[in-house]
Amino acid sequence: MTVDQTAPVSAGAIAGALADASRRSVFAAVQLGAAHLDDVVVAAGLSAAQVGKALGKLVDVGMVVVDDGHLTIAGGVFQQAARVALARPASGEHDSLPAGDRRVMNAFVVDGRLQSIPSASAKRMVILDWLAQLFEPGRQYSEAMVNLTLGQRHADTAALRRYLVDEGFLDREAGVYWRSGGSVVNESSG
Repeated sequence: MTVDQTAPVSAGAIAGALADASRRSVFAAVQLGAAHLDDVVVAAGLSAAQVGKALGKLVDVGMVVVDDGHLTIAGGVFQQAARVALARPASGEHDSLPAGDRRVMNAFVVDGRLQSIPSASAKRMVILDWLAQLFEPGRQYSEAMVNLTLGQRHADTAALRRYLVDEGFLDREAGVYWRSGGSVVNESSG
């Protein structure tokens, strides 16, 4: 049984395959030198049926190769998946932004999370405008809710909250916050 190595295996598929404890045990056994089914059963401490099922998934994903009954790890699959994951294409989420704003967003936001707060004011304003979109105009928010909302994007909620208020994106009075600035996204034009 051989696996088509021309089709790239995604990092997500690898993580999914290793999400199961039995498959992790079987993978570890093969990685540590168990080259035959009986060896894997002993090393993994699982039944032959459990090993067979786990091996089936690992082979399907392309992580384990079976050649004349001999089991090996397909090491190149991991390097290829890592290269693809690291070279992930731009999500397109910010394509509608002007080029300068898009560059700022791509530099500071990865998978919806702010990696760091820009020190340059102009760049920080782009990020603050993006964060302001998290708050609905006309709605009031408690400080805890503002922190919870901002915490989904970055851990330093106090700094972000302070910047949003100082730059006029949010207003605050008696512990209540509301959106007072930022661009408005037209949801119907998409």
